[in-house]
Amino acid sequence: MTTKYLSRKQIVISMGSNNVERVIVQSNTHIANINKQFKNIKSEISVNFMYSDNKGIVINTNKIAVSLDLNIM
Repeated sequence: MTTKYLSRKQIVISMGSNNVERVIVQSNTHIANINKQFKNIKSEISVNFMYSDNKGIVINTNKIAVSLDLNIM
């Protein structure tokens, strides 16, 4: 799910708490890989940071990500 607020652009990924912990521990690696893939498809979107909440993982980006852009990876 992609959401937009006045100062935020977010992608919320729902998943179980065990998987959330695993992803957050290696978030710097995941952010680098996601940004590399965005760069490979010549997208202007980049991931700023990731954090977990009660719904799953939230990824903040510099621009609104269209779901079609995310399906390429």
